[in-house]
Amino acid sequence: MPSPGLPPPAAALLADVGALRRSSRGGIASGSASARALHGLAVAAGYAGDTFVASAFTKLYSTLSRGDDARRVFDAVPSPDTVLWNTLLAALSGSEAMEMFVRMVRAGSAQPDSTTLSSVLPAAAEVADVTMGRCVRAFGEKCGLAQDEHVVTALISLYAKCGDMECARHLFDRMVAPDLVAYNALISGYSVNGMVGSSVELFKDLVTLGLRPTSSTLVALIPVHSPFGHEQLTRCLHAYVVKAGFDANAPVSTSLTTLYCRLNDMDSARKAFDAMPEKTMESWNAMISGYAQNGLTEKAVALFQKMQALNVPPNPLTISSALSACAQLGALSLGKWVHKIISKENLELNVYVMTALIDMYVKCGSIAEARRIFDRMDNKNVVSWNVMISGYGLHGQGAEALKLYKDMLDANLLPTSSTFLSVLYACSHGGLVEEGRTAFRSMTSDYGFTPGIEHCTCMVDLLGRAGRLKEAYELISEFPKNAIGPGVWGALLAACMVHKDAELAKLASQKLFELEPENTGYYVLLSNLYTSKKQYSEAAGVRQEAKSKKLVKTPGCTLIELGDKPHVFMAGDRAHPQSDAINSYLEKLTTKMIEAGYRPDTEAALYDVEEEEKEHMVKVHSEKLAIAFGLLNTEPGTEIRIIKNLRVCLDCHNATKIISKVTQRLIVVRDASRFHHFRDGICSCGDYW
Repeated sequence: MPSPGLPPPAAALLADVGALRRSSRGGIASGSASARALHGLAVAAGYAGDTFVASAFTKLYSTLSRGDDARRVFDAVPSPDTVLWNTLLAALSGSEAMEMFVRMVRAGSAQPDSTTLSSVLPAAAEVADVTMGRCVRAFGEKCGLAQDEHVVTALISLYAKCGDMECARHLFDRMVAPDLVAYNALISGYSVNGMVGSSVELFKDLVTLGLRPTSSTLVALIPVHSPFGHEQLTRCLHAYVVKAGFDANAPVSTSLTTLYCRLNDMDSARKAFDAMPEKTMESWNAMISGYAQNGLTEKAVALFQKMQALNVPPNPLTISSALSACAQLGALSLGKWVHKIISKENLELNVYVMTALIDMYVKCGSIAEARRIFDRMDNKNVVSWNVMISGYGLHGQGAEALKLYKDMLDANLLPTSSTFLSVLYACSHGGLVEEGRTAFRSMTSDYGFTPGIEHCTCMVDLLGRAGRLKEAYELISEFPKNAIGPGVWGALLAACMVHKDAELAKLASQKLFELEPENTGYYVLLSNLYTSKKQYSEAAGVRQEAKSKKLVKTPGCTLIELGDKPHVFMAGDRAHPQSDAINSYLEKLTTKMIEAGYRPDTEAALYDVEEEEKEHMVKVHSEKLAIAFGLLNTEPGTEIRIIKNLRVCLDCHNATKIISKVTQRLIVVRDASRFHHFRDGICSCGDYW
């Protein structure tokens, strides 16, 4: 309601402000534009210094997440009252709100009240600043506000978010008659801190006392932060939610969706999502990111497309999840479509979105486009640098990765543990052994990082790829025990396969069979190594052991996009509609390849089949079928891009080099470990993969 002393023009302005604040139509971007237009009218009419008008606009900007604009409104008022201070505190977050509270106390022109403390305590909780929280509590005790139930509840929430459940419970127990909000705060604290049993007991207490749970109670109770080990509780809570009629409530169903996604129960997650008649942005994000994080990338993209069809504007998290799905799929055309949406939604200044975009282009094989976007970013953070450095490593451009790392240090950015992982990865795939050693030493001596499992794995991989197997094995003995996982021994086994060291491979595989007895890949690697060295009885023994454990080899498959449609091929695949044409073309292509010097490499093929059959087996590997399909269906000179789920074999690597030469095509292959760019008979990896 407008202030009684304001003339009609101001009353009309304030009515418009209230209507705009209540309405969410048009999104934040258009809402901000309307807010600024109204604010301009208010300033022009001479109301910039009026506390009532200022409070209304501060609330409006807060609703639109425009903290800077709210601050400017406040600063234009010469003598802000307590209500205006409180409105601004509610609009700000974290350290900004705490700084403003200190400024209010020091100014002394307006007396803080319980609302003031109830606003600043959540800000302290947001950044887990328990010291600030205790200072606010002491101030409240001095001013006689510490016993206010809203202040006590805010303190309970603060202590809970800072992990001090003992203090939180102590405050709760001192309350004469805690209300439902206080119960919710403590239940949430128990859930967030993994004390799920205590949260359930407290929930039972409030029900026994006759308090009626609200949607906030259920959101607090659902163990989103500690999902594992509570699957049965999750089912019971879901049943209660349905029975109590909360399944249509967006926050409750979104929490259930998130919980099921973390449990990898995607069917139940989708049921909870679909039960919401009115989905919020958080709901869409929970389901899309859940699909992406659980490897269901096609479903993530499909749901994002549905969201677009319904004209629901995405936010940065939605875009980042969609880009992650495109990156995993290697779907460049879809990634470019999302890029257009980023431009349309004016999200090109968001560092998280642009970093995800760089990652997408890197993983879809467009390293040059990734670098172009990186260079155009004005607000790069350390994650942006890490992604670009790692991208160069993925594409075998180790020297570029090291140059970029130096540029990062020159820009006075401190590297993180992930930075060193990116650098080591790049050195490993670029054959830069000494540079990798230097980086590995530097992370400890210069920056104080303790190498983790992934860093140690990279070092073994680095030495192993370079053929320095003995050094790699000796280095493993120097690692802390908690840093020696399957990845370390797996890197050594893969290197033994490349350099044909059966003795060391046997030792590494024994460790792996103990650590991951159901991983078929290790058995396949060892068997292939024995076969390539013509140790057929040993190869048969390994295959028999895998068979006795009922282990099944992961089938190789290769994806290629034509237009915006993906085509997937398996080894020996005859299911594709163009199968006859593909195989016929491949026969003719093989003849040209042989004339150009190609000889099939059948070393790792099954030993108990005829040589002619071995040659046929390697000829119809999935990547060859995908490349043939691409060559058949694109214009001469068009770049071919394929994605293989496993490491590309030696024969296919050699064959693709020859194919790139005889067809005069650039062929980009993404396998399980890196990118290969084949041009004129040469691979970017330098046969080092």
